[in-house]
Amino acid sequence: MKQFKIVILLFTLYTASVKSQHLEDYKLWLKYGRIESKTVLQSYADLVSQVYFPADNEVLENAKNELSTALPNMLGKPVAFSKNLAESTLIIDRYDQLPNALQKLIKEDVDNLNDEGYVIKTVAYNDKNISLVSAKTNIGILYGTFRLLNLMQMNEDLAGVSLADSPKIDLRMLNHWDNLDRSIERGYAGFSLWNWQKLPEYIDQRYIDYARANASVGINATVLTNVNANALVLTPMYLEKVEALAKVFRGYGIKVYLTARFSAPIEIGNLKTADPLNEEVQKWWSNKAKEIYARIPDFGGFLVKANSEGQPGPQKYGRNHVDGANMMATALKPFGGNVIWRAFVYSEHDDTDRAKQAYDEFLPYDGKFKDNVVVQVKNGAIDFQPREPFHPLFGALKETPIAMEFQITQEYLGFSTHLVFLPKLFIEVLEADTYQKGPGSTVAKVVDGSLYNNAISAMAGVSNIGNDLNWTGHPFAQANWYGFGRLAWNPYLSADEIAEEWLRTTYSNDKNFIEPIKEMMLTSREAVVNYMNPLGLHHIFDTGHHYGPGPWVDNLSRPDWNPIYYHKADENGIGFDRTDTGSNATEQYAPFLEKKFNDPATTPEMFLLWFHHLPWDYKLKSGNSLWDGIALKYQKGVDQVSTMIATWENAKPFLTVHEYEEVKMLLQIQLKEAKWWRNACLLYFQTFSKRPLPKGVEQPNKSLEEYRSLKFPFAPGIRPQWN
Repeated sequence: MKQFKIVILLFTLYTASVKSQHLEDYKLWLKYGRIESKTVLQSYADLVSQVYFPADNEVLENAKNELSTALPNMLGKPVAFSKNLAESTLIIDRYDQLPNALQKLIKEDVDNLNDEGYVIKTVAYNDKNISLVSAKTNIGILYGTFRLLNLMQMNEDLAGVSLADSPKIDLRMLNHWDNLDRSIERGYAGFSLWNWQKLPEYIDQRYIDYARANASVGINATVLTNVNANALVLTPMYLEKVEALAKVFRGYGIKVYLTARFSAPIEIGNLKTADPLNEEVQKWWSNKAKEIYARIPDFGGFLVKANSEGQPGPQKYGRNHVDGANMMATALKPFGGNVIWRAFVYSEHDDTDRAKQAYDEFLPYDGKFKDNVVVQVKNGAIDFQPREPFHPLFGALKETPIAMEFQITQEYLGFSTHLVFLPKLFIEVLEADTYQKGPGSTVAKVVDGSLYNNAISAMAGVSNIGNDLNWTGHPFAQANWYGFGRLAWNPYLSADEIAEEWLRTTYSNDKNFIEPIKEMMLTSREAVVNYMNPLGLHHIFDTGHHYGPGPWVDNLSRPDWNPIYYHKADENGIGFDRTDTGSNATEQYAPFLEKKFNDPATTPEMFLLWFHHLPWDYKLKSGNSLWDGIALKYQKGVDQVSTMIATWENAKPFLTVHEYEEVKMLLQIQLKEAKWWRNACLLYFQTFSKRPLPKGVEQPNKSLEEYRSLKFPFAPGIRPQWN
């Protein structure tokens, strides 16, 4: 009996330990761990010995609650709130509520803020140094509070801090591709967070923690439902549930958007048409907007995917994107709502280069959309590939607000089993120069609206969030959610800065841990490009699920759904000719880039096969032939994953057993699949090149036939059939 009790006790302790470890995963970058440095601990203890923080509304209460949760955890003692401003050492309050003497000390900083910005500053007041967090608005106070806690988690010296920061982009939104049955298209971290069956009465703590995490990085909008939309979400039964979520998110400055199915007037409105120029259809959308805003006064608006991949749209009725978007915009305008109209279109009836179609379709409409319409464009012209040139619509649309659409979920980057630090991809695109107004006309300046002084600026990220215990499936995929938020706030941040912030708030402040792991993160995206799609290859993924390589796929009903359409490998060479001798997609870029991309000698090698079909013996800048260069890139990608594994092994002393083992196992999957990509692609392309693998490239251990025979009917994230 005694032995049995000991076994039970040990099992209970083990179970509690496992739960505790997973709880740490759940906390994301908001762990607020105990500060270990005695010097830092003492300086912070002095800082918060008396905290003045009046909270008279929900947003400020949430900010104050965050402080009340974080400070005791970090400092090991309760926070002391004071009603006496003069005696306080940390003062958090709106600018208009501060005494004149304090206002004067930060007036210049506050004058330069927008309504969501904040000031964190150490000032001399009442014969002592105090720390001050202030803003013009309540939401600015919330963001400033989160930023203060972020700095404290990183053990930053606050004695001389002087930070005035405002978001550079207006709409900073997550696009959830969540379906009403709780499946998630391209979701790799479990089911949807939104439990529609239990809403509106049951408010899961996850909804609150989701809002906290988003607010901590400045995300201020969320689209709850899939762009391949279901009209039922616009019915009263679901709007009641959406209203409950909007109430939770409102206290964290987050507006709710919904995807609107263009055929909704037919499917749930009993109309016979969805023609945007039909008066009954226009009236239906107007009434629907009134119904939504009666429930959700701060409703953000609609995100629409129309006339793309089988989704209904205005073209069915002989109308165009302007007709459809403006009809919805008119319905939303009285309430301050926006229409986010996606430009991801490519027609099965258009045999031109798929990379050209969105530009050709939308450029003629520039300046014709209403002022509450934003055109949302994917970062590249194909579809969230590991690497693409920036979409030519960036910079070309001059009179239309244009939203950047990034994909945080890793549809084409190894799902949630591959470690890929996506801010490197995001920043590569944002830093790209469109040359539309001469040098320096970067994509970032297009997105933040500064290049053409657009009225609305927006950045969207397709969410990688699910109901897994750690939210994102892979612990390091949390960094992509975090990094997206930071770049949506400020698209000019560096990947190095973002990686370090995330590591220090998630794992450790020890530089012996940070430096090698940061380097691993910063090189991880290039590793994936190397072992999947090197030198400008793209869209050679297997059918439907996009899990693993499928460069041989040639049997799909549409040419542009087949990988052979994109790589065009034959005995003469490989690559897609998009120059003036081919599809002439290069003409969609500014003249400087058009000329650069038309010549393989001046085309950056990372885009070489995107723009050119070249012979196998084409000489690369390294001196290698194109065939050898491709093979060596595939091998380099595999080798880079092996290096990541060794780096993680060396980090073991800084990690808990759970932290170490989880990522170690995932890296082993990544290595296995990197080798799969290398072997399958090289064996297939070798059937055309007829050349041996160069020295240094490992010989495949299976035949091409074996790789081609692999099937994955239940790979995660596949689009539900009803779409």
